[in-house]
Amino acid sequence: MDKKIKELLSKLTLEEKAGLCSGKDWWRTKPVERLNIPSIMVSDGPSGLRTQQENGADENDSRTSVSFPSGCATASSFDRELLHHVGEILGEEANNYNVSTLLGPAINIKRSPLCGRNFEYLSEDPLVSGELGAAYISGVQSKNVGTSVKHFAANNQESNRFSVSEVIDERTLREIYLPGFETCVKKAAPTTIMCSYNAINGELSSQNKWLLKDLLRDEWGFKGLVMSDWGAVYDRVKGIKADLSLEMPYSGGFTDNDVVEAVKNGSLSMEELDEAVSHVLEMVFNYTENKQSGSFDMEKDHEKSGLIAQESCVLLKNDGNLLPIEEPAENILFVGYFAEEPRYGGGGSSKIRCYKMTSAVTAAKEAGLNVKYAQGYNKDFVTTTQALTDEAIEAAKTATKVVVFAGLPESFESEGADRTSLDMPQVQNELIEKLAAVNPNIIVVLHNGAPVTMPWESKVPSILEFYLGGENVGTAQINILFGKANPCGKLAETFPLRLEDTPCYMNFPGNGRVSIYSEGIFVGYRWYDSRKMPVLFPFGHGLSYTTFEYSDLKLSKTAFKDSDGAEVSVTIKNTGKVAGKEIVQLYVSDKTGVEIRPEKELKGFEKVSLAAGESKTVTFKLDKRSFAYWNTDTKEWYAPSGKYEILVGASSRDIRLKADVDVTASSKKAFTITPQTTISDMLRNREMAALIQPDYMKARKFVDDMTDEEFAAKFPFPKEGMIGMILSNPFRSNRGKEGKTMEDILKQVADYNKALDS
Repeated sequence: MDKKIKELLSKLTLEEKAGLCSGKDWWRTKPVERLNIPSIMVSDGPSGLRTQQENGADENDSRTSVSFPSGCATASSFDRELLHHVGEILGEEANNYNVSTLLGPAINIKRSPLCGRNFEYLSEDPLVSGELGAAYISGVQSKNVGTSVKHFAANNQESNRFSVSEVIDERTLREIYLPGFETCVKKAAPTTIMCSYNAINGELSSQNKWLLKDLLRDEWGFKGLVMSDWGAVYDRVKGIKADLSLEMPYSGGFTDNDVVEAVKNGSLSMEELDEAVSHVLEMVFNYTENKQSGSFDMEKDHEKSGLIAQESCVLLKNDGNLLPIEEPAENILFVGYFAEEPRYGGGGSSKIRCYKMTSAVTAAKEAGLNVKYAQGYNKDFVTTTQALTDEAIEAAKTATKVVVFAGLPESFESEGADRTSLDMPQVQNELIEKLAAVNPNIIVVLHNGAPVTMPWESKVPSILEFYLGGENVGTAQINILFGKANPCGKLAETFPLRLEDTPCYMNFPGNGRVSIYSEGIFVGYRWYDSRKMPVLFPFGHGLSYTTFEYSDLKLSKTAFKDSDGAEVSVTIKNTGKVAGKEIVQLYVSDKTGVEIRPEKELKGFEKVSLAAGESKTVTFKLDKRSFAYWNTDTKEWYAPSGKYEILVGASSRDIRLKADVDVTASSKKAFTITPQTTISDMLRNREMAALIQPDYMKARKFVDDMTDEEFAAKFPFPKEGMIGMILSNPFRSNRGKEGKTMEDILKQVADYNKALDS
């Protein structure tokens, strides 16, 4: 391949090279027919193919395809194998449609539940986003179809997304907004990365050399192509210099001319352009020369879509074990237009022209269930009539159980605009309240792409979260409701009680020009748990029709060097009467006190399937990154020496087992010591404390040797005040004491640093 590309580079004209680095049209790359360089097609596709018709009227005239559950749903499965299988299915479909690259997965962090595109994203946690994103990529690329991980980076809002500058400190970027992409690159080697529209700290992602070259390619080792989001390029020449190889879509030839002129005037070297072209050629020929045949059995994939939705459903609440429904179906009432016309996917680039829609009403009929149905509200989902309300209330009075289908219409959340509230349409909330007043056995089934408030939560016994469950969500809903399947999903995001509680409430979406990430690393459960703040439903929460027991927490070692890591195992037993799956979560809590950190952070998760009465052992491997934070002083991942707590549980708020470990840092230096450093700075770190301990004890002895009366006669404050001053005084304040000069202090500081570096 390298030889072929070198030969082509020697034959291509400057104009042809420039042309290859931008699209032919909305979905295709440019060909060079005289050199037998073909055009290839890409397609939207995180949750189904949105592929343009061969002779479509426009770029949005897409072919019929199968809609699978959106990222908000599949992430709730916490199931790497499931995401890999979704990728395999989509890879097969892409080959059938001659699609070279699927534009996904979308793995941006859910900074705020208001982000209009959260339905497409996976989680508020970077471990979940990275692990599940990598599994999806591996599945797609096993069929020799490329992926384009998006949107790199910090595309966390839709408001002013083309121009807003996300103001984010380096530690927050490294710990929250970049690790998901890093995991995808290192674990799954995606063929392409798609840069985001927004700027980061003032520099547009499409021309951000630190982001695209220094970090992505040089530090992480990315080997593929970086393409732009559609219309994200501002300065094409600066983009190529920053390692952006492909501008999409077609720009009318204007930016091609910019590239040609830049090479001619010397502001862009031919070597830089050739590097970009080589990535494009590699992408083209890797697909065309290794293309696999693909099958697209829509009926079969429709069935799989339902199974995936079933695996992703979250049982949020089930007081009194109202679910599963065991009564005769004729005593069950379905209420709400979502039961007839479910919202199956997100808008914008995720909008699928689906093969067929199976609603809960349709699926119930296909299963031979004679449930009653009342529409409840108008087909716009936001208005109602008195007749519709009265019909639903009267029917509810005589029903054994009432299943209310509710949620967010597409007008409330879509690509291109952020939500303005966490609320569902008022008519739906009011309907649920009225139904609960006449029948205590209410089950709410939700269709939404992001968290919603639930003012009626205390009045309904059971709540099922189906998110945007794809075109066969109705089959999954019937299977879960009537006990043919056991819910096994858990929330990959926190449901807050109110918008004002969210971490970035004061700064989202910003003033239009900038969005300041003042909450830093405290995103999602890191914020809520650290503040001990009540939430509606916590991160990692999800119930089952069975119960699970956690026991026998074991560590391969309780004291170790960070670079050695450790293994943690736990036994999970299904203590109920039906088979089920449990998502076991491992969190790490830093107790060293060296740096400000969240109360706990997710560092492992595994989904385990258990028959009734069965037990299995789940094992986690912890490495240095499991304990480390990004040290902005030393520019490395740093795990301070000291005590950490290993927490294993069923959610971030349901910790079942705990164990302590002692970690020794492979790097002694938490920061560079300067004349501004204080004794207290050094005492927080085990290795630094050993250096300063003699001087500290000498100063403490001066205070401790005096009686309280002697001290009070000499100083106008208590001993505690003097100790505080000793701890907080910087080294420079010792100048003049005991004859010390600034040169003496600088030498002492240098000696400390040298000792830590050795």
